[in-house]
Amino acid sequence: MKRATARPELLLRLSGRRGVSRRRELERELRALIQTGGLRAGDRLPSTRNLAGDLGVSRGLVVEAYDQLLAEGYVTARRGSATRVAGRRPAAPVSRVVEPRATSLRYDFRPGVPDASMFPRRAWLASLRRTLAMAPDAALGYPAPRGAEAVHAALAAYLNRARGAVASAECVVMCAGFTQGLRLVCHVLRERGVTRMAIEDPSHAEQRSLISVAGLRPVPVAVDADGLEVDRLARADVGAVLITPAHQFPTGAVLAPSRRAALLDWALRRGAFIVEDDYDAEYRYDREPVAAVQGLAPDRVIYAGSASKTLAPALRLGWLVLPPELVADVAAAKRRDDLGSPTLAQLAYADFVERGELDRHLRRMRLFYRRRRDALVAALDFRLPALRIHGVAAGLHLMVELDEDADERAVIAAAAGRSVGVYGVAIHRARPAGHPPALVLGYAAMPETAIAEGIDRLAKAIEATRPAGA
Repeated sequence: MKRATARPELLLRLSGRRGVSRRRELERELRALIQTGGLRAGDRLPSTRNLAGDLGVSRGLVVEAYDQLLAEGYVTARRGSATRVAGRRPAAPVSRVVEPRATSLRYDFRPGVPDASMFPRRAWLASLRRTLAMAPDAALGYPAPRGAEAVHAALAAYLNRARGAVASAECVVMCAGFTQGLRLVCHVLRERGVTRMAIEDPSHAEQRSLISVAGLRPVPVAVDADGLEVDRLARADVGAVLITPAHQFPTGAVLAPSRRAALLDWALRRGAFIVEDDYDAEYRYDREPVAAVQGLAPDRVIYAGSASKTLAPALRLGWLVLPPELVADVAAAKRRDDLGSPTLAQLAYADFVERGELDRHLRRMRLFYRRRRDALVAALDFRLPALRIHGVAAGLHLMVELDEDADERAVIAAAAGRSVGVYGVAIHRARPAGHPPALVLGYAAMPETAIAEGIDRLAKAIEATRPAGA
């Protein structure tokens, strides 16, 4: 390594190894300094004579390196003037990509995670094989922005039958999970002049962030035992609202019938759109699943669903059922985003649905997850009987209110110290103040015996964090 001591001072590394071009090394070092901001627009480079002396190389080598950077646009040079960094923004430093670590917690109550071991591999493989055997050559080309026609028809029929939707195949747009679907919707709404979107409070923290990044302002509206407090929407001055009416996240509340009617009335009067996140509504244990709001007003409701909870998140299969006036704009946004979702997976899903495999899988999984829900409720009743439980009727998680004087973060940390993963509700609240501490506990991916042991350890963690004398 050689250090250039002439002003401006630069730290440059030239290996000096035989067979290695010093000119190319110098170009690479200077280029990297400019790309990462070590040299900024307008900064003066050392003269070729001074830099050559500092590095112990020929002046001609430095001249050639400067000429190369000049040709690439990294520097500018005028006769009689110093060589300077060109007026261009440096690229952001390239950081090492760190893959998320697999959880080391023995008992992880992470919400929203289905049991991957229950994925219907044989049935899915059969659908994939049929798809590959029967798909025309054209299906292997670039996908249509809205997705494959076969999956549009299969999804529309299924949603109309099982979710009480009023969906037509022409209004379905396939996407890479709910996250992409919400992002596309936000972009299209922004282009149509919407600047503010109401969100439930509490609601998923990552969705609030996504809405902001997409250019809309999320406006929190309170949730109670009957779901979104719709009467507050009129005062919110928003052009759209994102809701989870069948099983509110994270409280588990179901939007009451009177509020559904009030919500639709608000949307019609204001000309606003309702974005319905129907993320785990198929799992209803105490009665039939609550029908989708979309079926009451298909011209005002943007329905969003995915296979992440019913099959597996890794499939990245999601869909939007849109009001007709939005279909073309959302399809265009989808094409700009990624040119379309993988066709073969869509065709396999269409086959899987049409052959009744999804219905069979859901019937089996409702019984399976209900046993785990019952095991969690029983364990909480036995070890933590004083705590209030919410949202037990549906979904893959429930919410547990802690004592008012409990420290939510301390409980989470103490549980982790006992190899138990529990997750706080405060992060999902736009306005955490004034609300009791609470935990959201997922149960789908944990065996019944592990659930009981995990709650036993959680009870000990809660006891350890209680104030002295409490």
